[in-house]
Amino acid sequence: MNTKNNKRRRESIKKIEKVFIELIQTKEISEISVSDICKRAELNRTTFYSNYIDIYDLADKMLEKLENEVKEIYSFEREHHYNSNNYLKLFQHIKDNQIFYKTYFKLSGSNQNKVYLYDIKQARTYFNEKHIKYHIEFFKAGFNAIVKIWLDNGCEETPEEMVEIINSEYQGRV
Repeated sequence: MNTKNNKRRRESIKKIEKVFIELIQTKEISEISVSDICKRAELNRTTFYSNYIDIYDLADKMLEKLENEVKEIYSFEREHHYNSNNYLKLFQHIKDNQIFYKTYFKLSGSNQNKVYLYDIKQARTYFNEKHIKYHIEFFKAGFNAIVKIWLDNGCEETPEEMVEIINSEYQGRV
């Protein structure tokens, strides 16, 4: 029986995800077929379809999984309702998981749910509620652009250097 959390099913899902991550590095999602994945993962198409509706469902579930992993980095802060402004944890995680983040950016496309930390309470303090929605969008876009450049360059700078870059861009306000 193919129950939700049995070992065989979990292993099949891991194989599918691994192959998908490999393929998405060199192909667009529209160029990836269920057959490609199943052939490389050495699984039947029925195994794929018992877990996903189609390639786009797989991509959505992968995005959700990736987003949950990013959220986990700051679970303590979220549980205790404070912002540590610890970008070092995030940059270290990005450096240690480059393929993960490249995949995340590729799958999220123009989706606004990307990698960033933003403390709206802190922003309200610094900007007195003036044009706050513009500042939020500016911060998100800028942060994501910096992360993408860093990834494209193979994370040459250290995570500590990346924190310095962020801090210098925001003149110590983060």
